[in-house]
Amino acid sequence: MSAIRTAILGASGYTGAELVRLLSVAPEYRIVALSADRKAGQAMGDVFPHLSHVDLPMLSRIEEIDFSGVDHVFCALPHATTQGVIAGLPEHVKIVDLSADFRLRDPADYERWYGGAHSAVELQKTAVYGLPEFYRDEIAGARLVASTGCYVATGVTPLIPLVAEGVIDPDEIVVDAKSGVSGAGRAAKEGTLFAEVSEGFHAYGVASHRHTAEYDQELSRAAGRAVEVTFTPHLTPQNRGILATIYVRGAAEAVHASLAARFGGEPFVDVLALGTLPHTRHVRGSNYQRIGVIADRRAGRTIIVSVLDNLVKGASGQAIQNANIMHGLPETTALLQQPLFP
Repeated sequence: MSAIRTAILGASGYTGAELVRLLSVAPEYRIVALSADRKAGQAMGDVFPHLSHVDLPMLSRIEEIDFSGVDHVFCALPHATTQGVIAGLPEHVKIVDLSADFRLRDPADYERWYGGAHSAVELQKTAVYGLPEFYRDEIAGARLVASTGCYVATGVTPLIPLVAEGVIDPDEIVVDAKSGVSGAGRAAKEGTLFAEVSEGFHAYGVASHRHTAEYDQELSRAAGRAVEVTFTPHLTPQNRGILATIYVRGAAEAVHASLAARFGGEPFVDVLALGTLPHTRHVRGSNYQRIGVIADRRAGRTIIVSVLDNLVKGASGQAIQNANIMHGLPETTALLQQPLFP
């Protein structure tokens, strides 16, 4: 099998750099194009010195790329910019989109949560939601996969089987999640300056964060009826990682047994022994997700703690996992890096 000729659009962002880091050690993929409008003409190693030893094409503008020589595109562009770009790609190209532009199945939901009409509705109808642990068959036959949001992957992965199997009450789900600063992207913003986030910890997007729409969409689908989740994100003074503390009504033993059975054969989802809780540093730099279950002091209530690296399993690693499925490769291709510790 020839190497998959790969283009990364939005390569100058954190997720673009992670795609390069992970794919550069996999001979199954050959990076043939990198786009970055504001840094077009520069070398990737100048933008990200930690990648300076990797033989890569120069950064260019999207319109300068010859997609006739591309098999697969990873689209790591900002939200709301991806629809037109993907609509203009040739039909032979397979695509994994890391933005939110194609995640919501109902265009009305997209307009409600993102404040504007979807500009590629017909293409949206063909998109497959990119949560590989649940949609492998659909992903395998897809041309366009919309990778899930990092906050959502952290929380919805343990919740889907519990809701689908009736192990927990779907009307009593609270997700309290904390993310590192890299989740906000690389662009300079006042709210992510060192002095703004260091030595502090705060909630944001309370009762209105856009990833809530994905929680409702996926859990409603699992339950077979409308489900609305209470979801609150927080920004923590660390570079990487998400930790979600999830409060549910359901017996801890049943919750743990359900999750252990569902994810026992998964290469990247690890359910810990009952009563053992994971830390974000246990998954840093890797595509692994670790889930812990502990009984609340109140009978019939359970606390779930789920962690992943927001730039890997929450973004670029998951995107590669989806691409592997799309191209019939082993799902672990390019993704077996061990977590970094300390």
